[in-house]
Amino acid sequence: MIIDTAMQIGRARKTVSLADAPVMELLMRYFPVALALFLVLAVSGSMGQARSTDPVDPRAQVLLASGRAALGHGDIDSATDAFESALVVEPGYAGTLVALGDAARKAGLQGKAIHYYRVALDRNPGDLSALSGEGGAMAEKGALDKARANLARLEGLCGKACPETRALADAIARGPAPKVVAAETVKPQPAVQTN
Repeated sequence: MIIDTAMQIGRARKTVSLADAPVMELLMRYFPVALALFLVLAVSGSMGQARSTDPVDPRAQVLLASGRAALGHGDIDSATDAFESALVVEPGYAGTLVALGDAARKAGLQGKAIHYYRVALDRNPGDLSALSGEGGAMAEKGALDKARANLARLEGLCGKACPETRALADAIARGPAPKVVAAETVKPQPAVQTN
């Protein structure tokens, strides 16, 4: 009995709203999808605006400047200390990670540099200096195909005249850095001399 009553009400509604059916049907079908798409675009757009390019804390700015000066003078350990301190003060700033990657590259630690560059790229995928640094470290490590992929990505983002693109192209042209051999792996041959 309840089912018969519901069926009769349903039939009555169909006959009354036949003129509005196409409009209502379109509205009911596509409104949730349109609303979800609008919310996704609104949230992703606001996330892009929230990203800052400079460190907020002035202490981090001072530490980065002193680290860059120390790196310019060749004092890699002091530069690394300053960059790590800046990372503690301002943990969300990708520029500090790029600076740590540069210091690790100068110290000959390409694997560590690649790690820092990748973390910076996770935070800011369009960071040109992180892309260039990662590609340069890969080229120095011998992964020239991956370095060329970074070069192609850089050329797409900023063109061939960009300083980051030129730096990566130069690193690829230089090729892999010479490998350092540990003293334990080289066995000197005894030489017998006569007096």
